[in-house]
Amino acid sequence: MSCPMHHTEGVVKEEGAQLDFSRDMSYGDYLHLDEILNAQHPLSPEHNEMLFIVQHQTSELWMKLMLHELQAAIQHVAQDKLPEAFKMLARVSRIMEQLVHAWDVLATMTPPEYTAIRPYLANSSGFQSAQYRRIEFLLGNKNAAMLKPHAHRPDLLAQVEEAYQAPSLYDEALKLMQRRGIVVPATHLQRDWTQPYAADDGVKAAWLEVYRDPSKHWDLYQMAEELVDLEDAFRLWRFRHVTTVERVIGFKRGTGGTGGVSYLRKMLDVVLFPELWALRTEL
Repeated sequence: MSCPMHHTEGVVKEEGAQLDFSRDMSYGDYLHLDEILNAQHPLSPEHNEMLFIVQHQTSELWMKLMLHELQAAIQHVAQDKLPEAFKMLARVSRIMEQLVHAWDVLATMTPPEYTAIRPYLANSSGFQSAQYRRIEFLLGNKNAAMLKPHAHRPDLLAQVEEAYQAPSLYDEALKLMQRRGIVVPATHLQRDWTQPYAADDGVKAAWLEVYRDPSKHWDLYQMAEELVDLEDAFRLWRFRHVTTVERVIGFKRGTGGTGGVSYLRKMLDVVLFPELWALRTEL
């Protein structure tokens, strides 16, 4: 009786023999694996630094995809293309789940292992991530002070400033609601987009109108729940970050000069879409 595995291997070998990889694009060529797999350059003699580098590099790749989806979703909401936007926002939430689990891997690094590589990190710190800052700004957590870490890179600063000055995802959702005939306070439709979002009872009343008659406002209702899903995932990402940092370095200051865990815990108090959480008490 022939073995299915041997049969499959034979087919693969036979098919592979028909390809000329000296002329045809290969898997590694398409993914530029040489550049990616040779982009890890540990500075210390410590075995565990590779984990630290790979974890952060892969997180940046996921954030690149997140920005790709989030920017497109905002554009689609502005253009009333909601089915496409919902698909993209659902993907963003799943990406955040991947980032949550990435902290599980880094948490295998013990305090002595991190202490051994910390001197080699100099002042580099995750809060200097331009991609992360753009995500925060696109989700509405605007803070002018967070432009400063990117001042030495005009190209990155321009990208961060663009997100800083643009309406956030939530701003576009409120404008969408107004276009659908639900009254939203004018203060939240035309404002300085660089300012942090401030919760408003009038906005909460607008969302309550949606939630009290979901069938009438189904797409807005779905929009709201996509936003809640996204913030739920974002909170988990932030929380897992805090607990991992506390587990690895305790309450030491961060390498970039931040308060470390104390700074990250403050970030847990930031609510991106406050009215969508507050209205639940009144339903």
